[in-house]
Amino acid sequence: MRGNPDNLRQAAARKSAAAQARAEKGLREMIRRGQPITFRGLAQTAGVSLDFLYRCTEIRRRVDQLRTQQRSHPPQPATQPPDDSPSSVVRTLTAQLAELKRRHLDEVQALRQAREAAQSENLELRRRLGPGTQPTPRRPDGDLLP
Repeated sequence: MRGNPDNLRQAAARKSAAAQARAEKGLREMIRRGQPITFRGLAQTAGVSLDFLYRCTEIRRRVDQLRTQQRSHPPQPATQPPDDSPSSVVRTLTAQLAELKRRHLDEVQALRQAREAAQSENLELRRRLGPGTQPTPRRPDGDLLP
């Protein structure tokens, strides 16, 4: 027989132990977050296969126990941080909102100045044309008034 079967067995045992440790860590993380304990959720959180979770009797027993426990005692909602200390998401969104508001006000100011300049230019042009050259009054639809 080629190779060293003992080394292969040891490597397989290390790999299995590492996957088992990841699964345990994943379970703790799901409990900490208050997530429902499911095999699929654990496989995704821990980065292990569903097949491994179902084959590992120790983890399978623990998942079943936690699922039963969750059904009888639904998880409590996560505690809210005090109102005087907003989360980083709220701070970030508040800063973004303040920046958007500042830019909006700057844009409105620039548009007002442009409108005033256009009105001033329009008035100047009307003065140059003289008093008898006022525009013909029109309806809002564009037709001439009678």
